[in-house]
Amino acid sequence: MPYALRRTAQAGLVVIATFVVAFLLLQALPGDAIVARYASPELGLTDAQLDELRTVYGTDRPVWEQLWASATGFLTGDLGTSLQSGAAVETLLAAALPSTLTLAALGFLAAVALAVAIAAVATFGRAEWLRRAFRSLPPLFVSIPVFWLGIVLLQVLSFQLGLIPVINASPAQALVLPVLTIAVPIAAPLAQVLIRAIDDTVAEPFIAVARARGAGTRWLLGREVARNAALPTLTIAGVLFGELVAGAVVTETVFARTGVGRLTQEAVANRDIPVLQAVVVISAIGFVLINLAVDLAAPAIDPRLRRAVHA
Repeated sequence: MPYALRRTAQAGLVVIATFVVAFLLLQALPGDAIVARYASPELGLTDAQLDELRTVYGTDRPVWEQLWASATGFLTGDLGTSLQSGAAVETLLAAALPSTLTLAALGFLAAVALAVAIAAVATFGRAEWLRRAFRSLPPLFVSIPVFWLGIVLLQVLSFQLGLIPVINASPAQALVLPVLTIAVPIAAPLAQVLIRAIDDTVAEPFIAVARARGAGTRWLLGREVARNAALPTLTIAGVLFGELVAGAVVTETVFARTGVGRLTQEAVANRDIPVLQAVVVISAIGFVLINLAVDLAAPAIDPRLRRAVHA
């Protein structure tokens, strides 16, 4: 079987397994979403009326029937109905996705830029103390909780320095702090892998030969080191998609942004299983597609992998 077809089939199996496992785990959660939403004294619904609601939403059917209905619905684009709001889940996601995708894309680009800057100074900085200082930044960044970083940035840059307005901020201004918050923890592992890859590449004999022939540091970095260090960095970038999604959930909650993260937080609080199921599966599909793209791109970057794939 060709490599691309085999990897695509594996990705499909991962998505199917994720869907089934997520559905079963969410069904096993304690509590009843119908009771949590409708069994309040203000509504005054009877037990019979609550049972009718369970029939309408299909939560009274056997688990295997609910699993089949959910699976067929996903295949046809019907992601179910929110138990909390009564709206179609695909409508809620369509409203929330653009904001989250913008935040995630800008955060990832900022993380890549920050990681490259850290790795370049940590490897090619002129002063020893400067290189050591920048090599200590990734362990520091990775240990900072996302919610704490968001609160500190909000407190310092907005309330104390007044650089970013909290009220009546423009769309661009409103993105600065969330992007920084999500970029810092993602930049840490990227920078660590990039520094290690650069160190390994610089130690290769062909780099010494290039230096002996008069090649400068900038030429080596752009032509030789960057190309050889790209593969491990690209691999870890694909893995970091999961952290990007998790960071978006926390970041949107801290900064009160409307997006998938905020939608997930509300769904967890209200036991809104259809929304949670859709968020988990769509996140898994995104994670699988990104890693599939990385796996398919890797042989094009590294000729050694290309030979292994066609072997």
